[in-house]
Amino acid sequence: MTTCWQGLWAYRFYLIVFFLPIILLPLPILIPTKEAYCAYTIILMALLWCTEALPLAITAFLPTVMFPMMGIMGASVVSTEYLKDTNILFIGGMLVALAVEHWNLHKRIALRVLLIIGVRPSLLILGFMVVTAFLSMWISNTATTAMMVPIAHAVLEQLHKVPKSKDVEEGENNPAFELQEPSPQKEETKLDEKDNKQDGPAPPVPSEPKAQQDEEQLRFTRGMSLCVCYSASIGGIATLTGTTTNLVLQGQVNSIFPENDNVVNFASWFAFAFPTMVILLLLSWVWLQFLFLGFNFRKNCGLGDEMRERERAAFEVIRREHKLLGPMTFAEKAVSTLFVLLVVLWFTREPGFFTGWGNLAFSDEDGKSMPSDGTVAILIAVILFIMPSKIPGLTQEPGKPGKLKAPPALLNWKIVKEKMPWNIVLLLGGGFALAKGSEESGLSKWLGDKLTPLESVPPPAIAFILCLLIATFTECTSNVATTTIFLPILASMSQAICIHPLYVMLPCTLSSSLAFMLPVATPPNAIAFSFGGLKVTHMAQAGFMLNILGVLVITLAINTWSIPMFDLHSFPSWAQSNTTGFCGVSEANITTPSPYTTV
Repeated sequence: MTTCWQGLWAYRFYLIVFFLPIILLPLPILIPTKEAYCAYTIILMALLWCTEALPLAITAFLPTVMFPMMGIMGASVVSTEYLKDTNILFIGGMLVALAVEHWNLHKRIALRVLLIIGVRPSLLILGFMVVTAFLSMWISNTATTAMMVPIAHAVLEQLHKVPKSKDVEEGENNPAFELQEPSPQKEETKLDEKDNKQDGPAPPVPSEPKAQQDEEQLRFTRGMSLCVCYSASIGGIATLTGTTTNLVLQGQVNSIFPENDNVVNFASWFAFAFPTMVILLLLSWVWLQFLFLGFNFRKNCGLGDEMRERERAAFEVIRREHKLLGPMTFAEKAVSTLFVLLVVLWFTREPGFFTGWGNLAFSDEDGKSMPSDGTVAILIAVILFIMPSKIPGLTQEPGKPGKLKAPPALLNWKIVKEKMPWNIVLLLGGGFALAKGSEESGLSKWLGDKLTPLESVPPPAIAFILCLLIATFTECTSNVATTTIFLPILASMSQAICIHPLYVMLPCTLSSSLAFMLPVATPPNAIAFSFGGLKVTHMAQAGFMLNILGVLVITLAINTWSIPMFDLHSFPSWAQSNTTGFCGVSEANITTPSPYTTV
């Protein structure tokens, strides 16, 4: 019997892929309508995304097969959804991020900031969180965590003095994501080792102070690992290109509501999400300090001669790593200049509160900017492939005297081919195809009609409950898949109950980044967990409170500064164009205790 269950488990993905479409077949057979056919496709893809029985990108291709065969959309129409402006923005942003990583510019920024902030325990956690969050705004969360966690542990080794305690050493190897308690055999081994040490000429060390010190060091190590992975996820929400879910929102809004006046762009997203990120980051720092350091002011601020000596050693580690980088090269300066230029062009293209360069120089008949954020990103990316990495000049190739060689460009296709996450581009396209299919089949209208009873529920309550639901759901499945599944449904719901679509779509998109409780929830969590000293209970204990804090901060943001920013107190005309009915302004008012409840 055991062998049978093991065999089923070993072949579980094959069984899921084979039986899942068969189990769902009654839906399109009993209800032979386009709405049912589209619902069949969406449910099948959602379950495959949740179980990951197929690679996420391969599942994203299913609309290209199923929609034409079911008569929902033609193959050429479906295919055009896979490379939209949002995908171009993602590709351009990733190319710039790859150049930053390739020339180690992110490491130089991180070490320099840490040298400025210092290495006192409380400030050290804050310093690593600020640096990680800032880097995650622009480059991959995974790459940021992979770079920052080893730096954090190298600093901790000096702060705790070498050799480290046995507790920390035994916590280093944690290959499996499982909850494990110390076994009796390990405890006996520790006792034998202590007895052997006491048999020597050295006098016995008092056990209680030593054990207490080791426990404090282990807790600090756990706190440092978690602060890095959590701040990587938090920092990603601040910019439109910081994490893929933000781009999913922009793409879904542009796909479902094509008449919208570029309401979600880099500048508007940053103005809404950056304050949210800062508040959540500070609250996370307070919570992690309380959980792993306590509120001992003397220790946390590094007072005392012994602490100062350890801090000097830790500071020396950071200073030495920074010195090894050497002076800034021409390539680093060039990448820095292009990066700053990219951010400035993003902010000033079409900011909304003043006329941007896109409106002035490249406007259409209506005065709107024809270039998009993706246009700017690709422009800078192309320059990276053109600009040399050294001051232009001819140099001799090593080992081949007399043969001249030009310096390589700042970015080349070999790096892109190895590191570009093309699967995310396909995953984005699959989400856009699903949204378009829902609209063309009439499923969006059907869902909207069924959700009209929610009109009697206060919008703040709806947003809060949805944030909790998304934050829970994203712990178990891909955050990109989560937003891809839920955002079209939320758009239909907002049209049905006459509230601004962004009032529910914005907070739910941010909530999909609140995956703090499990090691498998995000790659940053897995990286921090693999460095050891952590158990699932530690991550769940810290992450549960951060999830609650995150939902509360997002709820605060959507009911305060985002209301005048996106005009959330009224139902927009660009959302009415896709509905059969009409939502009056008085029906669309958001009943929140704010001064923006009337128009």
